[in-house]
Amino acid sequence: MPRPPARGPGHLVVVVATVPAAHLARSSRRWAGPSGVQGLSGRGVRVHPVCMTLASDDKVLILLRHAKAEQVLGKPDHDRELTHRGERDARAAGRWLHDHEIGAELVLCSDSTRTRQTWAAAVEGGACGETVEFTPALYSGSAQAVLHAVREQGGEAQVVLVVGHNPTMASLASGLAEGDGSSQAHECLADGFPTSSLAVLRFAGNWQDLDFGTAVLERCHTARG
Repeated sequence: MPRPPARGPGHLVVVVATVPAAHLARSSRRWAGPSGVQGLSGRGVRVHPVCMTLASDDKVLILLRHAKAEQVLGKPDHDRELTHRGERDARAAGRWLHDHEIGAELVLCSDSTRTRQTWAAAVEGGACGETVEFTPALYSGSAQAVLHAVREQGGEAQVVLVVGHNPTMASLASGLAEGDGSSQAHECLADGFPTSSLAVLRFAGNWQDLDFGTAVLERCHTARG
């Protein structure tokens, strides 16, 4: 799989693994055994070097709201850390992604502490991400800003996962689908999209063409550890 293009200032790119095309083809829709890779959380995260590939040309966008974070008077919002419950829930989100064989070639993660920790814990739970980009614009950006980031950075990836914040994640999921897809998933989304919730949307086309009303909401899940 080709490496993503270099990014400008404001993006930290972490390449988790590069896999020969033949190996990736043989591993389509299954998981490789975990290998020890240092980096994402700074404490020996175990990650899967091969992610799911899709049988079709469709794109899949996964929106993950960060897990429950602390409330500390006087502490900057950007620096808030996950609670113990948040860590458990984030690992449960990773297990859910693993169990449903949903792996991302590209992860776009807000650069806040709680989103970074959410992704690191999700990886410990079994989530897969070949390339991770920590993007400051996802911290305070609107749904339109996140959509712009996916369009600009999605490239050739078939599966993109965004780790971000509410109300942006719920607003983006709702706007992209505009009622299309699973009624159960839309009911889940309407329940408020609490911390550690995931929305899985499918889109036919290039990422540059993704827009409101062009995707289908297939799944919605609130992870609890």
